[in-house]
Amino acid sequence: MEYFNAGDQQQNQPLHLILCCQCGTPIEPNPANMCVACLRTQVDITEGIPKQATLYFCKGCERYLQPPSMWVSCALESHELLAVCLKRLKGLNKVHLVDASFVWTEPHSKRIKVKLTIQKEVFSGAILQQVFVVEYVVHGQMCDECHRREAKDYWNSVVQVRQKVSHKKTLFYIEQLLLKHQVHLSALRVKGNRHGLDFFFAHKQEAVKLVEFLVAAIPCHSKASQELVSHDIHNNTYNYKHTFSVEIVPICKDNLICLPLKLAQSLGNISQLVLCHRITSSVQLVDPQTTQTVDLTSQVFWRSPFVSLCEQRQLVEYFVLQIEPIGAAFSTNKKFVLADCWVTRLRDLGVTDEQVHTRTHLGHLLHPGDTVLGYDLSTANINDTNFDKLKVTPPDVVLVRKVYGDRNRRHKSRNWKLQQLNKEIEEDMNIESYDKDYKEFLEDLEEDREYRQQVNIFFDPTVQPLPQDEEEGLPADIPAIQLEEMVGRLTLNDTQQ
Repeated sequence: MEYFNAGDQQQNQPLHLILCCQCGTPIEPNPANMCVACLRTQVDITEGIPKQATLYFCKGCERYLQPPSMWVSCALESHELLAVCLKRLKGLNKVHLVDASFVWTEPHSKRIKVKLTIQKEVFSGAILQQVFVVEYVVHGQMCDECHRREAKDYWNSVVQVRQKVSHKKTLFYIEQLLLKHQVHLSALRVKGNRHGLDFFFAHKQEAVKLVEFLVAAIPCHSKASQELVSHDIHNNTYNYKHTFSVEIVPICKDNLICLPLKLAQSLGNISQLVLCHRITSSVQLVDPQTTQTVDLTSQVFWRSPFVSLCEQRQLVEYFVLQIEPIGAAFSTNKKFVLADCWVTRLRDLGVTDEQVHTRTHLGHLLHPGDTVLGYDLSTANINDTNFDKLKVTPPDVVLVRKVYGDRNRRHKSRNWKLQQLNKEIEEDMNIESYDKDYKEFLEDLEEDREYRQQVNIFFDPTVQPLPQDEEEGLPADIPAIQLEEMVGRLTLNDTQQ
């Protein structure tokens, strides 16, 4: 303990010693006329300030409780944690806090010590300063959010995302959007099923935020409903459970579509028979006969909905025999090259001499000897009123995408990975079909640079390079994601040149 003479104005004059009024010890004059030892016995300026306190720490989210109900993320010996500790002490408003700092303790000891330096005026102008240590005991307590997350049956709102298609490639894309923008963090749990995902929330506002994000990010529409759980007639309060249904357009990448005649005329008079090139905030369609492209918004789709003629599970492998690009005057899009192509079924190669001529938008990718996937309309069983009313003769084959080598070897050589939602999967889900759809989604990201711009791709250091004999079997033009496109978790070895 120290004391300061607030009334001493003559610093250059010699000080005369006086005797302490309690013990008679010679001391310098001060307003109390007592030595420090006697002042310590008479006055304790730390009285009223507890020397021990309790901090509450949530192990689930690693946050500290800041009274009355706020939970704050703090690192050990940080300014934020020091502020939380000081707010737990009563009586600090009656003294002047000069300094506060942490005293080192074992990180796993559940003890936090803070050294405080305070000042207070006593005995008509005498200012005393004292240093003492406050010990905080850390107790574990689960916060409300973690408690609700662990009690999985507690939720106030649910968002049901559905798409009625035979695969999950669009849902995988939605997962990556949510992971990148971190819209799902407030969800109590995520549950997956055959046709979509369910997101459970503790508050309605969090569910509304997710619905607004999905409506802006993908072509869909939403509906809201509520169910009365309880009603208090005394204070006229109601407790509802809210359900938001988000339905995505039943169109996926590489699907063959026959547009209604009036809709095709309103979209720049495009041909009725088109391919879905990409799904982003809208459905991007391309005419394989002219390379004309249009964007179909969700509002336009739900005004006159339609279904796909053929899905990717109906794709047939073809062998390219000959391809001849057509002049630029016949093409209406710079992303594609219009070409005449002669193909034959891959399974019929060497068995029959049957060739099929078609016009394709993949003239910039295909070469003689390549393998390409397409829809065989000459043998397809199509039941669609719009297709029956076509005024032009449809082609026998519609080419969709090029095949780049063996799919299994491409998967082994892939040196990147994606994050995945921590979701529950139904027990009766077909895991083989799920893995197949996921690999096809990864191939779509590799082959389309614009498609992967909204996806966070991470470098995977655990992947070993393929042996030389297997690497030679892959095509030279196989698409790949470059290192500069990967984010986070990226490690470079400085010793490698």
